[in-house]
Amino acid sequence: MKRDDWLCMVLAISVVLAGIAACDSALPDSRASGPSPTASLPKAEPPMSSPQPSRSIPSEASGPTFKWSLWTGGTRLRGANIYQRRVYPQLDGLEFMGPGPVGPPYTQADFDGLAAMGANYVDISHPGLFAEEPPYALDADIQANLDNLLAMASQAGLFAVITFRTGPGRSEFWAFWGEDTASDPQNGWFDPSYYNNRIWGERAAQDAWAAMWRYTAERYRDDPVVAGYDLMCEPNSNDVGSYPLGDALDIWDPVEFYAQYGGTLYDWNQLHPRIVAGIRQVDSATPILVGGMAYSAVEWLPYLQPSGDPRTVYAVHQYAPHNYTHQEADAVECSYPGWCDLDWGGQNDDWLDLAWVDGLLSTVDDFAASHGAPLVVNEFGVMRWVPGAAEFMADEMDLFEQRGLNHALWVWEPAWELWNQEVDAFNFRHGPDPGNHADVPSSDLMDVIGEHWSRNTIRPPLAPTSTIYLPLVATGTNAQLKPAPLDQVLE
Repeated sequence: MKRDDWLCMVLAISVVLAGIAACDSALPDSRASGPSPTASLPKAEPPMSSPQPSRSIPSEASGPTFKWSLWTGGTRLRGANIYQRRVYPQLDGLEFMGPGPVGPPYTQADFDGLAAMGANYVDISHPGLFAEEPPYALDADIQANLDNLLAMASQAGLFAVITFRTGPGRSEFWAFWGEDTASDPQNGWFDPSYYNNRIWGERAAQDAWAAMWRYTAERYRDDPVVAGYDLMCEPNSNDVGSYPLGDALDIWDPVEFYAQYGGTLYDWNQLHPRIVAGIRQVDSATPILVGGMAYSAVEWLPYLQPSGDPRTVYAVHQYAPHNYTHQEADAVECSYPGWCDLDWGGQNDDWLDLAWVDGLLSTVDDFAASHGAPLVVNEFGVMRWVPGAAEFMADEMDLFEQRGLNHALWVWEPAWELWNQEVDAFNFRHGPDPGNHADVPSSDLMDVIGEHWSRNTIRPPLAPTSTIYLPLVATGTNAQLKPAPLDQVLE
């Protein structure tokens, strides 16, 4: 049913969760819909109308400061990312990524397995709720998928952060930069036309991204498992520019980048405060996560300008040194501890050990001291076969804990077999053998991760009742959902 042609009305029926929790995730629009996907004032009518789902929330978890307390006072959240993107049948086929529209598929058993290993936190790295192309309409299928993931996280007893990888003016192919058929004629797997980085060159796309988050916050603000909103996964205009509007920039020196592009649409520092302001119009309590430019690398953290919002957590993705953590199985050249190429000079003549990692994280210490704000490492990891992976992860996670940082590793993969047979470099459950593509009973790396996750002591409240919404179809029209520019509201 096309959402631009029909208006859905829903009937709420409260049921006891015991034995039927899976039903909640199987039906469309299973949580409060409510907010209009436009940021203009006064607000337009919502695209769908539904009653609020009922939850029983313990008193200690219902106050306005509870979610913020998860990010302060030491490490309280430890877990992993899950990854999903839009399925492109013409590229992915009909089975590899699952039936779509988003894949690879996750089930309740996947979430339960993450919790059973000790994690209490899942970072849902997910497509945004608005379309990538104008008029940037709400995508009901993407929304239903996110609803389903959050319901499964709740059932498993996991806090969740919502991270948007894509949205207005940004397709998923920023993450596959250089893997197109023009850049790599021999191994490229998609046409360059799939690239969309227009968010870094069009104010309308940026306004729509802010409107998307305002809508998202109004929808999920009362969900007790939603511990934060991560505004954009790995801002990267320094690399991709606004292609195809303009050429790629390929600038890796932050001083050079901000000297040329500071204050322009390429500058994340002028965009993320506008997104924050839009969220705070409808949600004053849920923590906001903001990473920096250059894929949220630690080295670029000093150039991230805080928004001034008192409940923002600043994020880094820690994969350094890349020449160690991302060694392909047939090209292993350095170990931990050991000699590696840490300065991209082409020679393994730099010593990598605990002291080097600790020194790198001093940048995090400086930022926290300067701005008095909490930080999170919401992506980090190592390919499972690199020499010394377990010791590296043990040292790194210990250093996070010493700093009181929450952390989510990359990645907790689903049990979807076709995906797992091919994409498992960071799937630590498959052990250190590159030729193995199934879960192993144990490994040194699994033991390290499990030991750190076992330190978790808090979980979200589990509501004893849930609400199922049965769609009642009525004829009618629904105007195209196009977010209005936020500059009239936020400036």
